[in-house]
Amino acid sequence: MLTRGSGTYGWLNARYSFSFASWHDPRHMGVSSLRVINEDIVRPQTGFSRHSHDNMEILTYVLEGEVSHEDSMGNKTTISAGECQLMSAGSGISHSEMNRHPTQSLHLLQIWLYPNVNDTKPRYQQIMLSTEDGLTLIASPEEYKGSMYIKQDAAIFRIKLNAGQTQALPIARNKGYLHLIRGQGQVENRLLTTGDALISHDEHTLTLTALTAVEALWFDLA
Repeated sequence: MLTRGSGTYGWLNARYSFSFASWHDPRHMGVSSLRVINEDIVRPQTGFSRHSHDNMEILTYVLEGEVSHEDSMGNKTTISAGECQLMSAGSGISHSEMNRHPTQSLHLLQIWLYPNVNDTKPRYQQIMLSTEDGLTLIASPEEYKGSMYIKQDAAIFRIKLNAGQTQALPIARNKGYLHLIRGQGQVENRLLTTGDALISHDEHTLTLTALTAVEALWFDLA
């Protein structure tokens, strides 16, 4: 399991799974192509003003509240709780992500993966995740209906379980990363609670057992 870093900036409270911004730990620089998992709580009427990225796959998962998004591709959208956005920054994109609600905080996960090809044409995608329990594919290298296409040999899944339910983690590659968004669960003999993570190397089978209601992300990584 990994210990998360943190940052407090007045308008933003952040927890960092891997080194980011003011928190740096050379032991925690990512896993395979997965570079960033930030859990952000953004105060009302604040947010991430216009800034630029290139050659990064940037996934946003909104847990509570809503994001007002604008970018240099001409997109002006709202991402609400339960929705995911994927920006393939490619050769370069500028964007802003704002919480324009007058009273409600915004709670989201910001996830970055390195692409397996650089300087491609930027691309924007957005989906609403299923409300069903079990396993939901968020993104993969193939374009499936209801999920998003990522420019990397990686598959990203959302897991929702009620207490007592189990879920086999889909392993098609040789590394994996489980991030527990909320709740308490167990993988084999390891207890995980909100914010905890588990890295797997060359495992053939892994099963998540929910001890309470659980929501998690599973990254199947090359």
